[in-house]
Amino acid sequence: MNRSSSSIIVILALSSFIIGCSDEAKYKEMEEKYAAIQAEKARHSTMTAQEMANHAAHEMSGLSDGEMPLSAKKPCTGCATDEIGRKADDLPPPIDRKASQLVTVDLYTEELVAEMMPDVTYQYWTYNGKVPGPFIRARAGDQVEIRLSHGKPGAAHQGHDEHTSQQHAAAGHSAHSIDLHAVIGSGGGAPLMQVGQGEEKRFRFTATRPGIYVYHCASPHVPTHIANGMYGMILVEPAEGLAKVDREFYLMQGEFYTSGKYGDQGLQSFSKEKLLAEKPDYFLFNGRVNSLSDGRAMRAKVGEKIRMFVGVGSHIAANFHIIGEIFDNLYPEGAVINRPLNNVQTTLIAPGSAVMIEFTAEAPGKYLLVDHSLTRAIDKGALAELIVEDPERP
Repeated sequence: MNRSSSSIIVILALSSFIIGCSDEAKYKEMEEKYAAIQAEKARHSTMTAQEMANHAAHEMSGLSDGEMPLSAKKPCTGCATDEIGRKADDLPPPIDRKASQLVTVDLYTEELVAEMMPDVTYQYWTYNGKVPGPFIRARAGDQVEIRLSHGKPGAAHQGHDEHTSQQHAAAGHSAHSIDLHAVIGSGGGAPLMQVGQGEEKRFRFTATRPGIYVYHCASPHVPTHIANGMYGMILVEPAEGLAKVDREFYLMQGEFYTSGKYGDQGLQSFSKEKLLAEKPDYFLFNGRVNSLSDGRAMRAKVGEKIRMFVGVGSHIAANFHIIGEIFDNLYPEGAVINRPLNNVQTTLIAPGSAVMIEFTAEAPGKYLLVDHSLTRAIDKGALAELIVEDPERP
């Protein structure tokens, strides 16, 4: 072999090594920097000497700052709920029937203070007390009845029903509603579903078009209601159903506009000024920082087929990517009966839209789900985890 051939082989080998190291370095940097941001911004600046000692012991235990055991999490002072984020596996099972039927959906609106990240709280506006709202599942041909109440039934102790109508109006939530993108008709149902304090309204529609759709509040000021967390998804399955998979997950990305910067401690108020300027401080999956990480991470096993429904509830498009994974099938724009795109690395999801993704878990490990506009993931919270385990190698 001559010298030039040897040089080419060396260069190729070195290039492969560099590419591999580059991917590993990006993955490692994201995890380390994300954990450091949370620790430094949310806790480190206020540590006492004793807390500093505890912090050192925590690091010695082998856990990163972003991996505090659930049992060690501090209770949230002033919060109306221990958890605002909906778990990714909180969705109804696939439909296993051939005939159409009536599907009833009970929703209520609730404004409540919850933890956005450690030592940071925010007053969310929600459907059924979580962000995103409940995942609604129907079959093409079904009648769907939406029942919407303004305020959680029987929850006066939480303060919502103690507010006067004037207080609700001053806060901007004197009325709530729902606009479902799966509805064909004026306002997606919203004109029929404007509910004031203590009211309940309902309407029915026929689910005629299979797809994965977004729903959201459509009461004035509509962008504010949405930005505070009032969105969810509805799946209309085709009459023949969807292909069988082993696991399904439900994720929605939304941005939040807070009075303080990312990580500023205390109760953060909503900033309409930042909303109008389209300058959010947080980009989050399912309502809060780390909502789908650590003990709440998605889990699967090697060889399992995974389906994800991923949507954008609020106002800025997402660049959805799973580091170390390729989407076998991507159904963009919610078109679940169209021919899918194959072998996709990253997908753009428009505001008020959703996609369906399918892939097989081929290798064990921790996979990071990110907005690939990576400052949103590393510096503003748009990061989640999928843990793939190998039963043969526990």
